[in-house]
Amino acid sequence: MAHEVPALPYAYDALEPIIDKQTMTLHHDMHHGAYVKNLNAAIEKHPDLANKSAEDLIRNLNSIPEDIRAAVRNNGGHVNHSMFWKIMKPKGGGDPSGPIAETIQKTFGNFKDFQTKFNDAGTKQFGSGWVWLAGKSGGEVQLISTPNQDNPLSQGLYPIFGNDVWEHAYYLKYNNRRPEYLAAWWNVLNWDEINKRYASFKSGKTADERELAHR
Repeated sequence: MAHEVPALPYAYDALEPIIDKQTMTLHHDMHHGAYVKNLNAAIEKHPDLANKSAEDLIRNLNSIPEDIRAAVRNNGGHVNHSMFWKIMKPKGGGDPSGPIAETIQKTFGNFKDFQTKFNDAGTKQFGSGWVWLAGKSGGEVQLISTPNQDNPLSQGLYPIFGNDVWEHAYYLKYNNRRPEYLAAWWNVLNWDEINKRYASFKSGKTADERELAHR
């Protein structure tokens, strides 16, 4: 069975004015669609991988046959984007609450300092990539950035949430003003969903990620 692009949990224009309808449509339908199409094409060459989730594939890249390893790595953007749509919502944003707020305060001092460090990491990511809050062994969290469509899973980390800093994520509205996009993005965050992902990380359960398994 093929991997599929999940439907957006809101309308294409629901995140305006932070993310415009045209960007959301192109990003979800065309870019995410291309990752899924290319991932499926790669997996067709090795039917023994057909029952593996997209997360399992990118978590164990070294076990992927060499002839499709690069394709699986690059089109693991399927995992990144399926998370991305869910951690945003209309009328979102504000300060975090619950366990994720506590761990941000414990790790970074306060939310504003965390935002500054997160935005700085996103701004300094050279070229295309992502900036993440990732969970690591022992239950702690850290900020990382990754190139292209690389995911923290490939580094043995858990992607609690992340922002896409590829130009296709923001250029139609923000042009070359990536810092402005990064600053605005906090206004659409879905902290409830992020707390669910944080709980999954802390418990060692990944039921939420299984939603990305091919259907």
